[in-house]
Amino acid sequence: MRSREKAVVLVSGGMDSALTAAIAFEKHELLLLHANYGQRTEKRELRAFRDIAKHYKAGKTLVVDLSHLKAIGASSLTDRSIEVTKADLKTKSVPSSYVPFRNANLLASAVSWAEAEGAAKIYIGAVEEDSSGYPDCRRSFFDAYERMIKLGTKKGTNIRIITPIIGLSKRDIVRRSLQMKVPLQLTWSCYKSSARACGECDSCALRLRGFRLAGEKDKIPYAKMNVY
Repeated sequence: MRSREKAVVLVSGGMDSALTAAIAFEKHELLLLHANYGQRTEKRELRAFRDIAKHYKAGKTLVVDLSHLKAIGASSLTDRSIEVTKADLKTKSVPSSYVPFRNANLLASAVSWAEAEGAAKIYIGAVEEDSSGYPDCRRSFFDAYERMIKLGTKKGTNIRIITPIIGLSKRDIVRRSLQMKVPLQLTWSCYKSSARACGECDSCALRLRGFRLAGEKDKIPYAKMNVY
């Protein structure tokens, strides 16, 4: 039997990246990458990453230190002097939780690892339609990044960025995750708290709305169960 091709999968520990790992797992040997960048829930996200990696029997895991993003600041995720604003799912403005150019930093680590391992694909669970309006979650951004990869890697390297859920809503993500038996109870999405999800930040709001619209119950604990 031929061994499966390797793929690097960026896994934050949230449900989008868990579903992305499940999709990649159907075709590839998983190389799961996680980043600590000084985010408020860094330890809780790392725990979720390790649980997901164990569940999908990852071939290799890599945890990278991007703590320079905390030093740079300008985000409520990394700078505690900036308030994590309550969710407003109708706004079109970029929220305080946006970490400047984070996905470019994450992808740089992923590309280095993929090139070293001979992996031709990098999976990332970016969501464009139902995201918080982050500019680095658009497919046009990933297309441009692919062109940069081709210019900046050794001859013969052809690494593609795969965004399998980029057009899904959170409702669809919940439904597909349950269909694929993704362990959503192991995931963590809250921007503020590591003990009980706050239920008020953008990430909690999108997750709660997704479960509500899917007609399903979320199994993680919440401090507040707001209706979105």
